[in-house]
Amino acid sequence: MPKNSDHGSILLLSVGHSCVDVYQGAVAALVPFLVAERHYGYAAVSGVVLAASLLSSVAQPLFGALTDRRPLPWLLPVSTLLGGAGIALSGVSGSYGLTLLFVALSGVGVAAYHPESARVARLAAQRAPGKQGASAASGGPGVHRGMAWFSLGGNLGFAAAPLLVAAVVGTGGLRLTPLLALPALVGAALCLPVLRELERRRAAGAARPPAPAADDRAAFLRLSLAVVCRSIAFVGLSTFLSLYATQRLNGGPAAGTAALVVLYAGGAVGSVLGGALADRWGRVAVSRWSYLVAAVAVAGVLLVPGPALYLFVALTSAGLYVPFSLQVTLGQDYLPSRIGTASGITLGLTVSIGGLASPVIGALADATSLRTALLPLVLMPVLSWALFRTLPEPVLPEPVLPESAGSGPTATREAPVGR
Repeated sequence: MPKNSDHGSILLLSVGHSCVDVYQGAVAALVPFLVAERHYGYAAVSGVVLAASLLSSVAQPLFGALTDRRPLPWLLPVSTLLGGAGIALSGVSGSYGLTLLFVALSGVGVAAYHPESARVARLAAQRAPGKQGASAASGGPGVHRGMAWFSLGGNLGFAAAPLLVAAVVGTGGLRLTPLLALPALVGAALCLPVLRELERRRAAGAARPPAPAADDRAAFLRLSLAVVCRSIAFVGLSTFLSLYATQRLNGGPAAGTAALVVLYAGGAVGSVLGGALADRWGRVAVSRWSYLVAAVAVAGVLLVPGPALYLFVALTSAGLYVPFSLQVTLGQDYLPSRIGTASGITLGLTVSIGGLASPVIGALADATSLRTALLPLVLMPVLSWALFRTLPEPVLPEPVLPESAGSGPTATREAPVGR
């Protein structure tokens, strides 16, 4: 993990990220309560997930393009508060239309947060002037390890969401959703010292970045398609896993909540493990093998009977989350002239565009069975694996350190990334 002031900034960003991603996990966690309290069907609850996902998936690349033109660090606290406000208001009215509106509002907040936060996390992962390894600025181990810890925070937020929703909504019903705004208040406050530190470093003078390498748009497109397939598998499974586990194990809501917690908590391990494994074998190879594991694991969740379901949920989580942060830095390195756009797509689409498939899964489940509707998800990690087989490991120029750091003018050199 990054050291010294970098350690503190990444830690604060990671915790702040968890406060935002609570609201992405909260949408799926609210599904059983919407079914129980408002008697929504599969298609109706899929529409709730779609409301959060549709605007988020469209808006994240737009916010990314906006921050490529001009950094907007103030988006971090503002978008955090917006994400929390939407979920907080989602339970205060019995109207289906208002529920969709408030959940969509939260999705816009999440969309605004991720591209800029990924840019800020990349900057924070670079070491202070005079101590910075060249590979850190150019996307090497320093950056993708830092991004792994940043992603860990988001994954922990996902994991905490079912517990938080169960503790609040399970106690007093949907009318208590305004209490779910508390993480947003904490997350917004944590953004402020990070932004002050980055401003201090900018004023002190940092290593000059190298001239951006040429964009590899073809590789970025293939990576984006792999991210979409991963998103469909993860969001589709997370939307219905709680209901599926409850049916399959003949248990109450606790059985479903436990399965959802395992799915999200396993991702916390997978994200950090991905950064460590990528240092040894490279991001592309590690992601490729992880997707093969995920394909087998998703099949196990749907086909293996009994409590073994929880084991396969954990393996699914690890397989889908090991590539999580690696895809973000790969996208930034394939599209170095548009880091915000790359972040908006690779970080945002992993948890948003999959919601577009949820209504299809819900409608199929209403017509057949939930397991039948979920079986096509097995193919999604296989497609991601096939796409990763076509991707190269990026090679990027090293940064030029300022002369005040003790080095004279140096020519830009090429350095492999992720090894």
